[in-house]
Amino acid sequence: MTAKHLNPLLQRFSEEFPFLSATMLPSDSPFSEQQLDESDLIQEFAVIPSRDVIIFPRTVAPIFIGREFSRRALEAAQDEDMPLLVAAQIDPTDETPDVDDLYDIGGEIAIERVLRLPDGAQSVFAYGEYRVEILEVIHERPYMRVLGRRIPEQKVPFDDDLEALRRAVLVMFEKVIFFSQNIPEEVLVAVMNIDDPGWLSDMIVSSLPIPLDNRQLILELFDPVERLRKTSIFLAEELDVLELENQIHEQVQRQMEDSQREYFLREQMRAIQAELGEGDEFSREITELRERIEASPMPEVVKAKANKELARLSAMPPMAPETNIVRTYLDWLLDLPWGQPENGDDIDIMRAEEVLESHHYGLKKAKERILEHIAVRKLAKDDMRTPILCFVGPPGTGKTSMGKSIAEALGREFVRVSLGGVRDEAEIRGHRRTYIGALPGRIIQTMRNAGVVNPVFMLDEVDKMGYDFRGDPSAALLEVLDPEQNNAFSDHYLDVPYDLSRVLFITTANNPYKIPAPLLDRMEVIEFPGYADFEKRLIARKFLIPRLLKEHGLSQARITIPDATLDEIIQHYTYEAGVRNLEREMAAVFRKLARKLAAGRKIRHRITPSLVRELLGPPRYDDYKLDPEDQIGVATGLAWTEGGGDVMQVEALIMPGKGSLILTGQLGDVMQESAQAALSYARSHAADYGFADFDFDKYDIHLHFPEGAIPKDGPSAGVTIATALISAITGRPVDHAMGMTGEITLRGRVLAIGGLKEKLLTAHRNRLKTVIIPQRNQKDLVEVPKHILRALDIHFVTHLEQVLALALRPAAPAPETPAPMTEPQAE
Repeated sequence: MTAKHLNPLLQRFSEEFPFLSATMLPSDSPFSEQQLDESDLIQEFAVIPSRDVIIFPRTVAPIFIGREFSRRALEAAQDEDMPLLVAAQIDPTDETPDVDDLYDIGGEIAIERVLRLPDGAQSVFAYGEYRVEILEVIHERPYMRVLGRRIPEQKVPFDDDLEALRRAVLVMFEKVIFFSQNIPEEVLVAVMNIDDPGWLSDMIVSSLPIPLDNRQLILELFDPVERLRKTSIFLAEELDVLELENQIHEQVQRQMEDSQREYFLREQMRAIQAELGEGDEFSREITELRERIEASPMPEVVKAKANKELARLSAMPPMAPETNIVRTYLDWLLDLPWGQPENGDDIDIMRAEEVLESHHYGLKKAKERILEHIAVRKLAKDDMRTPILCFVGPPGTGKTSMGKSIAEALGREFVRVSLGGVRDEAEIRGHRRTYIGALPGRIIQTMRNAGVVNPVFMLDEVDKMGYDFRGDPSAALLEVLDPEQNNAFSDHYLDVPYDLSRVLFITTANNPYKIPAPLLDRMEVIEFPGYADFEKRLIARKFLIPRLLKEHGLSQARITIPDATLDEIIQHYTYEAGVRNLEREMAAVFRKLARKLAAGRKIRHRITPSLVRELLGPPRYDDYKLDPEDQIGVATGLAWTEGGGDVMQVEALIMPGKGSLILTGQLGDVMQESAQAALSYARSHAADYGFADFDFDKYDIHLHFPEGAIPKDGPSAGVTIATALISAITGRPVDHAMGMTGEITLRGRVLAIGGLKEKLLTAHRNRLKTVIIPQRNQKDLVEVPKHILRALDIHFVTHLEQVLALALRPAAPAPETPAPMTEPQAE
């Protein structure tokens, strides 16, 4: 039965029976005092299942019959003069209920009138007579027929207690009618004249809009006094809800009065727009945007800007070109996180330490600094100025993953932006809205994706930015990373200040020397040094192997990897400071094993070095890449690259010419200047090293740096260049097992260099026995593993003379000229 049929039907009943309420039978009804003989208690009943109607004795109500088995039950009751029972369904959504799906207690009804509705359904105006308990099922189809027992009403006289309960119920019912708009006042008049507690409770419950199971509970209570007490509880609950609704209604009414003028104006504007064919969708969007702006925690200056743009938008036609621009701008303002963070930092020092240790091996200095920051934040809370951390180190050393671990330790969101290759300032600050397709910069975009005002924000590859005619993005980052300015960061697109002071910014770089000095000054540099071979082995065992076995479905394959196999992969298939390529090569091994296992073939569970060579092919890197013997004019230098440490041989060759200095091997300006300084030192100290008679104007000097396809630069090769040059001039060979590093001056002083740990690690890997380093770098040895220091003979020098004394071997004696041979004389 639909709602459109209900109201006319009730109106018709009220017109035909003006002395009745909508749900009540008068006290003089013939059914109210009917007496039952013992033989009339047990009867057969035709059953009409009801979804949401419960009929109490001595009440009236319309019943809508639309299902086939309900119509057959009604027809059978009329044809056979059988009593009719209405029982409520336990599950109102069940379309084909059985008797087991009905409540055991229902209401017997007498039919007054049957109306046929336009949709084919029937409406029955029924009077409730008795409560009926279902005892036995006779049959369920084509209609339900049961054996039931009528339950006569108990007569209970009113005493003082019952009269007090009756008056309390009537007072609450009067208040319910006062607050409710759905119960007619005539019901109260009829209820006031009822002198039976059972009938009183039935009448009140049938009038209340309470849930079906509560009404069924009243139907199943046979004791009139207990029924009236339960009714009082339901009345109190309904009264609480109605009073709360009334309070809310009054608050809304007051707000409506305050904004009534604006409301009517907007309704008029909506009507005008509808007449112009602009539709109501646009008006609904305006209303929705206004509500979102009012509910947003954005600062007042930003909210004023948003309301100003909304006023412009509401004055535009929906099809105007600028409409989408303004609407997109408002969406950006509303989607950004503003105000205080919903969840503060979950600061637990012990848990943070456990998280960092469980995700990363080593990196003691970086972990200590991070734990110090977390501890200070816990104590200082909001008074602390958020630092800008810069993780510097070779690729694959765990810089990005460390940022994720910090976010997990703090309980914050983690977001990341890669700045590699960024050359446009607008990538950071955004484009102004006057441009077509304008968007905010990457900072604001990422903040919207984060959804919180205090994420851990990682700016990856900050040393890979460039600049061109479109501006310098590193200059735009100054405002982002400066704690004195980023509380009011200005994006060109937003054109309102945005607070970034709660964000924990972390930047990463491979080469700190490529970061502009003003930007580097705003960051606290934490170095991530390369790993030694034994550290890579431990990382592989603790982190890489368990994860890779799980990712490749080999967790149950009982695969074992000896240390010798890991050393084989580390030394012969990778050449890096980090562990990224090590992970790739191990993944390649596991992929090949997984393919065999998936094909049903047997695999070797113990991965040996020979199996690695079988799966990965010939070794990619030699075990020893340097010359095995001392050479004249060849010196071994220790270099630092963005990928870690490396060895670099410098070759010097003297040949007749015109005094030119030839440099090859893709050298940068600084390294070329180091070569010029080495040559100048050699010429000025020729007498000290025994080649005063060497005429530099008649010979060309060629300095070559192998692996010429790789660009090289930096001052730390000065010592190596000078050693190779003087070796070539004097003819004294250089110790092939000695590596050196250091910057030289024109006076021969040896200055400090950077990347000492990486250089010593690569010296140990290439089996160098002796290393020469500047005296000023002695303090940096604390970062070098102890076993590396024990394996190398390290010499500290302050002047080039000390280097040459250690590196140059005595010149080989000139070979004796053999006596000329004479031809034998003929006899």
